[in-house]
This record gives sequence, C-alpha cells and structure tokens, in this order.
Amino acid sequence: MFTLRRHTVPVLPAGARPLRLLHLSDLHLTPSQRHKVAWVRDLARYEPDVVVTTGDNLAHPDAVPGVLEAYAPLLDLPGAFVLGSNDYFAPKPKNPARYLLPDARTEMDHSPLPTPELTAAFRAAGWKDLTNRRDLLEIGGTRIDLVGVDDPHLDRDRFPAAAPRAEAPPADHSVLHLGVTHAPYTRVLDAMHADGCDLVVAGHTHGGQLCLPFYGALVTNCDLDRGRASGLHGWPGPPPDGDGVAGSTWLNVSAGLGTSPYAPVRFACRPEASLLTLVARER
Repeated sequence: MFTLRRHTVPVLPAGARPLRLLHLSDLHLTPSQRHKVAWVRDLARYEPDVVVTTGDNLAHPDAVPGVLEAYAPLLDLPGAFVLGSNDYFAPKPKNPARYLLPDARTEMDHSPLPTPELTAAFRAAGWKDLTNRRDLLEIGGTRIDLVGVDDPHLDRDRFPAAAPRAEAPPADHSVLHLGVTHAPYTRVLDAMHADGCDLVVAGHTHGGQLCLPFYGALVTNCDLDRGRASGLHGWPGPPPDGDGVAGSTWLNVSAGLGTSPYAPVRFACRPEASLLTLVARER
C-alpha cells in the first residue's frame, strides 16, 4: 500500500521559483520485491527537480541491481544520498520485540553488503555523496548548499567542518541550505539547525512501523520524540512561520518504503515516499 506524501515547504527566498524535491528512504529491497521496484520507477512521472535518498536501500546481498533498476529513471536528475546501517550490513533474524526497547541497536553480524557497488553507481550518475561531507547543487536559479552525515545509528556521523564562505550567488539566484541524514538523532538535528539548514530530511524511523490509532508511533528507533516519527515538522520547536522567524528548521522524516525481511509487518503506518514542493517564504 505504497503512498506518496505531499508537503509544501516555504524555505526559499522571496521570488524564487518552486522546486520539487523527491525524498526516498528505507527501501530495504530484496530481489523478489518487483512491485516496489515498479512503484519507485513510476515516481519519475511527477517530474521532480531533485532526488534525495536517506539510506537503507538494501536488505539482501543481491539487491543492488534491483535498487538501481528502481532508481534508473531518477538517476538522470540531480540528486544526493547518504547511507544507513542496512546499506552496510545484511539484516539477520532477531527477536522483533527488541525493536520496542529504548535503543534497538544490536551488534552487526559482519556480513557486509556490496556498498561500494551501490555508491559507485550513484556517484557515476552525478548524485552527491554526503557521507560526512558538504557539496553543492545548482538547479535552475537555485543553489542548494548540502551537508550530510554517515549513519548516526551506527555512530558513524562526523559533522563536517563549516565550509569556507562561498561567493555570493548571482543576483538572479536563490540559496537553500539542505541537511541530509539517515537517522534523525537529536545531536545531528541540533548540529544541522546550528549550521543554518533551512530543511533537513531523514528516514530510519519507519514512521514507528507499528502505530496505534489516536496514539501514533510506539517507538522511533532513535532518540527522536514519537510525535515526529514521520511527516513534516519543525526542529527544535514548532515549524517556522512564513517569515522563518520561529527559530526552527523544517524537518521531514520519511516513514520509508520497506521493513526488515525478518519483520515484514506494518500496522497503521503505510510505506511512503515524500514529494516536497519548496516555495518562497512569505515576505
């Protein structure tokens, strides 16, 4: 029951033309999931301007060809990526109840996945690798300053040093500062907010994966509060108002498109991708 969540986010300077950002996360793909591959491929018909994936693409050692097939119509577009734990290590059977504990991390079984093959294909397509680094995209009249970290769930995040002051963009250009992380741990969100990010995108939570009506997510699998387990919110406080004066950064947490193959169940939490229409802030 895949669904596309749509949000309008006022993060661009006044007068900037809107941009469509497609946010994908947590495919957890196995070779047999042909319906998921077809659904992701079909997202190209929405004509996004930029694609960002926040990791956990893989759930099987032989899944890289399927991931690249799913993303193929999108790889011609400007894009950026970070990785999650399941891009590095294959999932293994474990007690599903472990996920409900405050910190569901377990020791990895050292069964590495073909991560270099995946990242090489992304980079060959021109997508920006934001593994503890900064980069830049130019899309139409907008410069997107990017900052990203490696997976905080594995404690691999090393926030990159502040970039040298860039030259001012041309007068007819606008600037967006975008933060990208797999897991929305508060230390990373705080660092990106302090860095001046207008918008942060993250995944990892699966939207709680198991939700209760009128209560929401049971857990987030990190130290993010349950109220922000998925969807568009503000960080650290409420979403910024139209003038951006509330002191918060916009935060989109995707509930993602998959699950571990050993716990393939969602309840009251549909798998999703996000289409964010970035528009100018109110004057």
